[in-house]
Amino acid sequence: MDVEGYVRRNIESGRAEAEIVRDLSSRIREIKSVSQEYAEQFAHAVITEVKNTSNLTSDLLTCTKADVAMGEFGVGSRGTGDFYAHRKIAEIIGKTGANVGVDEMDDAGVVEAGGRYIISTVDGMHSRLSDFPFLAGFHVTRATLRDCYVMGAKPVMLFSDIHVADDGDVSKIFDYTAGITTVGEVMQVPLVSGSTLRIGGDMVIGERLTGCVGCVGVADHITARREARSGDVLLMTEGAGGGTIATTALYYGYPEIVDRTINLQFLKGADALLKSDVLNQIHAMTDVTNGGLRGDIFEMAETAGSRFIVEEEEVLGLVDPVVRTMLEELEIDPLGVSLDAMLVVAPEATICSVKKVLDQAGVRTAEIGRVETGRAEPVLVRDGKETEFRPRFREAAYTPLKKLVDKESRDFEEMREGVDRAATAALAKKNRMIARIGKLDLHYPNIR
Repeated sequence: MDVEGYVRRNIESGRAEAEIVRDLSSRIREIKSVSQEYAEQFAHAVITEVKNTSNLTSDLLTCTKADVAMGEFGVGSRGTGDFYAHRKIAEIIGKTGANVGVDEMDDAGVVEAGGRYIISTVDGMHSRLSDFPFLAGFHVTRATLRDCYVMGAKPVMLFSDIHVADDGDVSKIFDYTAGITTVGEVMQVPLVSGSTLRIGGDMVIGERLTGCVGCVGVADHITARREARSGDVLLMTEGAGGGTIATTALYYGYPEIVDRTINLQFLKGADALLKSDVLNQIHAMTDVTNGGLRGDIFEMAETAGSRFIVEEEEVLGLVDPVVRTMLEELEIDPLGVSLDAMLVVAPEATICSVKKVLDQAGVRTAEIGRVETGRAEPVLVRDGKETEFRPRFREAAYTPLKKLVDKESRDFEEMREGVDRAATAALAKKNRMIARIGKLDLHYPNIR
């Protein structure tokens, strides 16, 4: 529970301070084993801090509201709202001189240094794995290494960030780290740095865990999405899922299926490709994660400016059979969730060599489609007929709670106007601050 947000909302609604203290102290004692006196003192302290940080007018201390909530717009839910928000983030960042920047919607960024490509990527742990820290650490590490590998890069180091709420048990940071280093040590990529903090400091009570893992890699040949070309073939590997499928299994009562996700098949296959002569003939690679194949193919078509054709039956044949059965029983679209499969985009003459390398690594594959000239769009072939193949507002609802909230509560165009307004204001503030800082007369004393 965010007690600061609770108090701020109540003060803004005009509630009496005594009522806020009474209700907040009661909520605090539901979570913390503290006396009534301490809970009331805590509530009074929060009210004081909220009052001191309200109605501030400085440019630095205010932001233009979008009046659109994260959940309403589907941010983080790997659908149309999330993709749109990321496009706005890219606009605020702007052109940076990177070889592969955020505007290309790849999962990793690339710069050139010392004659080689340096790749950086970071992934957030699955939000619903807070009570399963080893799984959270394992799957987020696997995810960030995937993003590095599919850029054609050899991972060289990992870094970690973990935040546990004030009442979370310290063991969570240890179990999370064990999950990270299990993957890292098997793949011989060291965890070298990180940060450990409490979520919101004293202002968030509860046991929630969140965090991320990042990776840095090096490459001589990059396989960015923009390199996909007309005539290329789409080759996909088998996928049993990662954090998303583990979450589905846990919260729908299929805990035995979590074991299906504990593998490094993708990473070992990608590592084999990097060590082979065929890598330089591959145009692009990605992992099937962001809203499932629906989201990834949509982004690839837009970035590459080409028509991507996908054969549904071939894709379904690559979903781990046990996982596929669970998804079918729960009526969850396998093409709309993260399968943690690898997608290789390469010329037809190269695909046989790619398949051979992956087969020798013990990774099952199939050709699932092709790239054509024409309007930049994703197309799904179902029962021999071409149909629309676009991401939904949110990725396929894969928990009972997600099925409840899986709907647009407001008009998308109305929300988009607010998002545009907030992004434009943030960009303007960035430019104001750059101009202000640039005018400072910086003086660096001589260091002896």
